[in-house]
Amino acid sequence: MRFLIVLLLIAAAWGGYRHFHAPQPVARTPIAATDTPSRAASTRVLPTPAQSFSCDGRQHCSQMRSCEEATFFIRNCPDTKMDGDHDGVPCEAQWCG
Repeated sequence: MRFLIVLLLIAAAWGGYRHFHAPQPVARTPIAATDTPSRAASTRVLPTPAQSFSCDGRQHCSQMRSCEEATFFIRNCPDTKMDGDHDGVPCEAQWCG
């Protein structure tokens, strides 16, 4: 009988540990497609999921992981050095070529 009680206590402790120490999902806010709905258009435009990129001081292609990330940086972040020929396509030799 004592073994059963100890086993139940261990199971309850393990469940509590997993509940309070489980990784929490990152909340993402979708970007609104338009500010005001159009009366002429009857179709709904659904927003695309927000990217997980953020301006964090990286400036060079060697610091990027994909073409999408490099493109986000040159469009949204200051002082990037990823578009040497200024054609709007970043990291042509590494990612977007």
